[in-house]
Amino acid sequence: MPIMSREQWQEFVLHGTRTGKLAVTRTNGAPHITPIWFLLDHDGADDFVVFTTHESSVKGRALRRDPRFALCVDDQQPPYSYVLIEGEATVSADPDELLAWAIRLGCRYMGRERAEEYGHRNAVPGEYLVRGRITRVTALADIAD
Repeated sequence: MPIMSREQWQEFVLHGTRTGKLAVTRTNGAPHITPIWFLLDHDGADDFVVFTTHESSVKGRALRRDPRFALCVDDQQPPYSYVLIEGEATVSADPDELLAWAIRLGCRYMGRERAEEYGHRNAVPGEYLVRGRITRVTALADIAD
């Protein structure tokens, strides 16, 4: 069960249209997990997970209250691999930044021909851009090999 390098896990999570399963904590302490579209970003010092969410969603409310999250990305085909990302999120409603990332997300998940459409659909008032600074990664390849 090999441990993936930084380059390997980044390539793995960005492969195709793999979604992430985002975990946050509700106000009562119960876990909440939901699939998300996401991308990675790097600012020179840190790596980030980037995604959008509505201000009224469970994840949007939870991340404003407690910025900690976990994100799991897996390959559901043998020999199975996964990446577990832990981090701390900041949320922004900046419309220009939100639109730029929403278009990039649309491109990844819906293709170039529909990127603008999905970007504009998802960069609306009430939507947040979430940048999660990655604090820990567990990445294992070929776990059933």
